Amino acid sequence: MSVQTAPAPTPATASATPEALLESLRELLGERLSTSAAVREQHGKDVSFHEGFPPDAVAFAHSTEEVQAIVRLCASHKTPIVPFGTGTSLEGHIAALKGGVCIDLSQMNSVLQVNDEDLDCRVQAGVTRKQLNEYLRETGLFFPIDPGADASLGGMAATRASGTNAVRYGTMRENVLGLTVVLADGRVIKTGGRARKSAAGYDLTRLFVGSEGTLGVITEIQLRLYGIPEAMSAAVCSFDTLEGAVNTVILTIQTGVPVARIELIDEVQMDAINRYSKFDYPVKPTLFFEFHGTEASVREQSETVAALAEELGGSNFVWSTLPEERSKLWQARHDGYWAAKALKPGAGGWATDVCVPISRLAECILETKKDIQASNLLAPIVGHVGDGNFHLTYLIDPDDPDELKRASAANDRMVMRAIGMGGTCTGEHGIGYGKIGFLQAEHGEAVSVMRTIKQALDPDGLMNPGKVLPA
Repeated sequence: MSVQTAPAPTPATASATPEALLESLRELLGERLSTSAAVREQHGKDVSFHEGFPPDAVAFAHSTEEVQAIVRLCASHKTPIVPFGTGTSLEGHIAALKGGVCIDLSQMNSVLQVNDEDLDCRVQAGVTRKQLNEYLRETGLFFPIDPGADASLGGMAATRASGTNAVRYGTMRENVLGLTVVLADGRVIKTGGRARKSAAGYDLTRLFVGSEGTLGVITEIQLRLYGIPEAMSAAVCSFDTLEGAVNTVILTIQTGVPVARIELIDEVQMDAINRYSKFDYPVKPTLFFEFHGTEASVREQSETVAALAEELGGSNFVWSTLPEERSKLWQARHDGYWAAKALKPGAGGWATDVCVPISRLAECILETKKDIQASNLLAPIVGHVGDGNFHLTYLIDPDDPDELKRASAANDRMVMRAIGMGGTCTGEHGIGYGKIGFLQAEHGEAVSVMRTIKQALDPDGLMNPGKVLPA
């Protein structure tokens, strides 16, 4: 089956935003409506490899009521709407393919309520994960979802983000209790609540988590919180083979060790991290671990995993409870994309991901690795492999169209390989427009149900058009 990984969209050839609408928005927002080229360009391109398309105007909202007013004005003029958080998405989510108005929610950045005893909080959509954890510092609580970038929590909910801690704490799907959403016709709805479970009606919260701005604009989020563990320990272990590293992950999960993070770094990425972050780890397939719990349980977890790793060819198992060493290790992991790009100066970095059942993880990664080598590509592999999710970055010479063609073909094969193994085309990056060609292959007839939902909530197709659902 041939799938075009990143279909080239056809942008609007003329402004999709009538001047009368712009005048109404200026009356509402004043200087918080921008049509400057620089601001528009910034809001039309995420950090992905995919081409950006600027909106016609950017509206900086301060409240749910302002978002509602903006949406109603846009709806009355049949003008597209693209929500924007921090622009850290990876599949072209914020490209204004049909022009229109970008609603920037970054200035809606208030923590509205923290309920210490119930371990939950309510925040505006522009609050970032680091901002929330800084706010919670004195409460003994924290929010664990960590996709790497300091993304907005509204954007994280919209893309169903996860990250390095997902193996223990889950993804945004498990940690969003409720939402405030502005629909395409300007209605404001509240989904879910503060109760930890409910059997009342359709689960609209889960419908909007992962909808990528195509069904409505998320303006507030009710989130689960967790107590900061008594003890945390980070560990690093090198392996002679990629297979040994991946099988250690599988065995760790299957034996029930409650590990908080397990990150795989192949030897290419490890070399990049050593150079970029000034480490001197062996240039071999490597696992980064983190353990949370009491001091005794953290020690027990570390010793158990060290024994498992040794049986599968692991060596140089080093662990530390020092906060500064843990921070340095995970910052190096989060800088992996920039470290990879530094391996090939001037290259573009095409970041992509898939996720498979952990029993198929070793097979999927090893076959992907062979394909990369056979295609003569440079593509370091990393992964939140505790839940079967791995990522790679194709490093592509912008002046070499053949290299882009080979990378596109290899990416197609990797995604279809994952789907064939019962996995998904994306574990956490989302669809955007970059992976829109794979949705039918993964979900089949269910895509028609998604279209029905989209038509019911957004009959004029104004909410982030050209994303998620194939044309």
